[in-house]
Amino acid sequence: MLLGYNTNGFAHHRLEDAIAILADLGYRSIALTLDYHALDPFDPALPRQLSTVKALLQRHGLRSVVETGARFLLDPRRKHQPTLLSPSPERERRLDFLRRAVDVAAELGSDAVSFWSGASKEAASADELMDRLADGCLRLCRHAEAGRVRLAFEPEPGMLIDTMDRFAGLRERVDHPLFGLTIDVGHLHCLGEVPIADRLRRWRDRLWNVHIEDMRRGVHDHLMFGEGEMDFREVLRALNEIGYAGGVHVELSRHGHDAVETARGALAFLRAARDDSTPA
Repeated sequence: MLLGYNTNGFAHHRLEDAIAILADLGYRSIALTLDYHALDPFDPALPRQLSTVKALLQRHGLRSVVETGARFLLDPRRKHQPTLLSPSPERERRLDFLRRAVDVAAELGSDAVSFWSGASKEAASADELMDRLADGCLRLCRHAEAGRVRLAFEPEPGMLIDTMDRFAGLRERVDHPLFGLTIDVGHLHCLGEVPIADRLRRWRDRLWNVHIEDMRRGVHDHLMFGEGEMDFREVLRALNEIGYAGGVHVELSRHGHDAVETARGALAFLRAARDDSTPA
């Protein structure tokens, strides 16, 4: 596995500086959250920044995934809106953004594009919402085919698809070889989907991206390692057991005020936990 970091935890840094810092610290993968200042897919200057970022990743030998969880990129007044659950034509704005994210990933040679369902803001039935979501995912899969970009769907607390069981239902409807999974291990702990190792084993063939942070049961709050309840030796041991070779990306978006020291401490913690989880 490759220990990595999500650039949403470096929101007060230029993206190019964040990449260089994370590489210098010793991270081997970067989760690139597209945002106003970071590979904004609607910015006419995107090709120039994309070229610079691609060269940086190559120079430092970094793998990457593309993340699409920017809070206000599509609507400056409504967090995470619109979504693939929204009524048309708003839903098309989200789909257009995700297609552009796929194009960015194809250019960078990224391992996957990570995305989620969102939460509904209207009184639509569960069946209607699932129809909209499955349709959007299938259309995105068709767009991803040209560049063979893998799509890693993330169950998220508070969203329509929050648990692994609900993801399984969506997966039945979106039966496409490019449609896989992002697992945030903190979300599993938060929602009581334990043992975490069992979930990782169950989805090993579709697991294309991992998010990691500490968390407490029943509280969706991304915490620095050691501030929650989780046993990371179990998590890392299971990832080793299933032969996971992708990025394990630290997800601490609210720690940007102390990004460098947070990233430094997170890497030291995970390296120690990884060493403790490896059989002698």
